[in-house]
Amino acid sequence: MTVTAEPFSVRMEVRVYEIDPQLHLNGGFYVQYADHARFACVQAAGVSVQDLIGGGLGPVNLETVIKYHHELRGGDQVDVTCEWEWGGGKTYRVRHAFRRPDGTVAAEVTHVSGLLDLETRRLVADPRHAWRTRASRPELLGLDRAPAPARAEAAR
Repeated sequence: MTVTAEPFSVRMEVRVYEIDPQLHLNGGFYVQYADHARFACVQAAGVSVQDLIGGGLGPVNLETVIKYHHELRGGDQVDVTCEWEWGGGKTYRVRHAFRRPDGTVAAEVTHVSGLLDLETRRLVADPRHAWRTRASRPELLGLDRAPAPARAEAAR
């Protein structure tokens, strides 16, 4: 399994309309913040989601788990990280840590995801390859760069 060494991160501010009657961030917004961070990470990695979808592939979340540690309130700032974990199958994990500027972890969101073939409506067999071939900065997705053809031949 490969995990990124330094996770991608975006800073967000909790907006007043996102708080619930207990005056903390409504649970659904944790998922939206995680989605925003993941989309920003994919863009920073050089992947065009429009081209991905135009090529017949769509990222899908198959499972989402939220773990709450400390509440976030209106006006709070939070850094949302994005770490990709790859195994050998059709799915992969994306982990998000929600950290206050002082480093305190407020929450964690984890997704089990895959790439859906939009024609067959089935998960692609090798999502790692599909992401790597589209990324100019695959390390942001927890992926090594594809080996250069000469090195791949020399390794045989």
